[in-house]
Amino acid sequence: MGVAGIFSEDDRVELIEGEIVEMSPIGKRHAACVGRLTQILALLLQRQVILWIQNPIQLSDFSEPQPDIALLKPRDDFYEHSLPTANDILLLIEVSDTTLEYDRQIKLPLYARSGVPEVWIVNLPDEQIETHAHPSGGSYQTTGHAARGDELQSHTLADLRLNASDILG
Repeated sequence: MGVAGIFSEDDRVELIEGEIVEMSPIGKRHAACVGRLTQILALLLQRQVILWIQNPIQLSDFSEPQPDIALLKPRDDFYEHSLPTANDILLLIEVSDTTLEYDRQIKLPLYARSGVPEVWIVNLPDEQIETHAHPSGGSYQTTGHAARGDELQSHTLADLRLNASDILG
């Protein structure tokens, strides 16, 4: 639809299970968290992953969500010829301020059904990071949370260990 001119690049929409969903505007706290995470991850993981920031991923013909941050398997073409799929994703991060329930109720189950191996939801209102790993049967089998001062260890990236306070600011 973007190619056909129905939506412009500036329209904040995503395709979720066949529905075009308008995305919430990005607030200052949300933007700062995404920026902070981008810098931390770029420095920590350097050339181990491709950081995919607020870009679409293709989970099916009917779902192209735009997570805040996707850590992707490296590819020489940087996904120029096809969008990343669940098989290309190492970790997705959703920063949630006003979208917390939507991210938990709609996007998280979609990611699990699609086989995304790990998802973190940065829960800004409660100042914690919710972790989800090992999808099976449409849900994540391993869940947890980290509050300020707690350490997070990725299930898919051995070199990814962060303090929740560094993410939350």
